[in-house]
Amino acid sequence: MHISRANLADFVYFLAIARHNSFSRAGIEVGISASALSHAMKGLEARLGVRLLNRTTRSVTLTAAGEALHGMIGAPIEEIGQAMAALERLRDEPGGRIRLNLLGDAAELLLGPVLPVFNDRYPEVEVDLTVTNRIVDVIGGGHDAGIRYGGTVPEDMIAQRLSPDIRWVVVGAAAYLQRFGVPAHPTDLAAHRCLRIRLGNDRMYDWEFEQGSQQLAIAVPGAITIDETRTGVALARNGAGLMYVPEPVVAPLVKAGELVRVLDDWASVAPGFYMYYASHRQLPVGLRLLIDLIRELQPLGAIA
Repeated sequence: MHISRANLADFVYFLAIARHNSFSRAGIEVGISASALSHAMKGLEARLGVRLLNRTTRSVTLTAAGEALHGMIGAPIEEIGQAMAALERLRDEPGGRIRLNLLGDAAELLLGPVLPVFNDRYPEVEVDLTVTNRIVDVIGGGHDAGIRYGGTVPEDMIAQRLSPDIRWVVVGAAAYLQRFGVPAHPTDLAAHRCLRIRLGNDRMYDWEFEQGSQQLAIAVPGAITIDETRTGVALARNGAGLMYVPEPVVAPLVKAGELVRVLDDWASVAPGFYMYYASHRQLPVGLRLLIDLIRELQPLGAIA
């Protein structure tokens, strides 16, 4: 079979489908529609004379021939990508595209202040963001890197610190506190309305507190459960309940009097944000430049 430009493109499309088991998600990664991707795969199957994909209304999986092709071309295509990334370093004007999977908190606190400057400095670098609190296989999902809190970074990844440790506080609206009172101890939360937190793995989060050598984890009560910070802030501002939140998120609202910190002497400190990526992959030049700029601008303060 002749190795044409079209065939190479179809191999890239095929590998994206194999990563996602979905035409729509793979199409987002490679930048074409799901229908165009399906059409390209039918053409590749016709040229090869074998069926590569099992298609159903809900999923796409590899056939035995597809598994064989994946095993043969996966590593070479990866090496080509690494070679392209290496050559990118030699360009006078950095370019290319970097794909990041990150928490909503990181998008607001880190990239919100940094990306406008990054875009001015490196206008040829495209930044593709997927903002989600779900725990996902970032690299398997076609992303170059992820940004998470330090305590949740996968152990098999290279991690680079992007911020200092972050203080977590409890806040509520003044009207809520006037109605229900101010908790003086973390155990007082049992008598309050709290905005419970669902983590990215669907586990409910126990609010963590510390004072000197004492450490507490409280399974707070509450009729409302959230998995995204901005929603929680909106609810807390309107008196729906107390919220456990990174202090930098609510600092402007506290300063403006829209929210009030409580249990301040029990606030805990946890690892800040880290960028992480696979150890076996060439670091895209754009990603390296973004890491450097975050550390230069220090939107959350100096890194110890």
